Amino acid sequence: MKTAVVTGAAQGVGFATALLLARQGFEVVLTDLQPLDAQVAKLTGEGLKARGVSGDVSSEAFAQSLAETIGKDYGAADVLVNNAGISLICPAEETTLAQWRRVMDINLQGPFLLSQALGVQMLARRSGSIVNVASIAGLRGVIHRSAYNASKHGLIGLTRTLAAEWGGRGVRVNAVCPGWIKTEMDIADQGSGAYGDEDIINRVPMARFARPEDVAATIAFLADSEKNGFINGVSLPVDGGWTADASWDDLRIRTLG
Repeated sequence: MKTAVVTGAAQGVGFATALLLARQGFEVVLTDLQPLDAQVAKLTGEGLKARGVSGDVSSEAFAQSLAETIGKDYGAADVLVNNAGISLICPAEETTLAQWRRVMDINLQGPFLLSQALGVQMLARRSGSIVNVASIAGLRGVIHRSAYNASKHGLIGLTRTLAAEWGGRGVRVNAVCPGWIKTEMDIADQGSGAYGDEDIINRVPMARFARPEDVAATIAFLADSEKNGFINGVSLPVDGGWTADASWDDLRIRTLG
């Protein structure tokens, strides 16, 4: 049985990905800051293989401890999904250094630490797939998200660099770049008054939010080394056409009629 590690797996895209990979036959190791008993119980209740490990992905000690567990129990992970991330909506001139560092710690340092710790094991076996969950905010600029945008641009840069370094040694590294998704993070962000549903729906050519399952399916596609083993270093938008469309909102909305 192949093994997949999914970070930020307590909810949203992370849980949807863990569930899909488990249904595809992986034994899934879910990680999150939160307890994972309920999530693991849901998977095992379906007869799927899963276990939970709680910890902070931005901690080098946690990354090393997780790698030791994976190495001891499985030799190496077949798939690592770096999904854990946090949002910050704040004008650049008001963003504190502490806020900036926390976003970078979770969104960029965490994927680096886990890719490094688990990647060493994959490289030793000359086999593995890493999928980083970036964002369309890593491809474009979004107002009032300087720290978040910078972290996701950095994550795409990390993806490309690791793909270049490790692809010839059997380890593929790719990224997905979701648009706005209906998750707990979106609900919290909307609670700040920064935007509403219509702001997103009217901007997306497909006229809806992404679903966690849309992103999970793309992650599973990129992770599959048997069917898609020559895809390496891509940053694939899952955004309903957001980044493809340079139309103004009025024109876009009229075409939906």
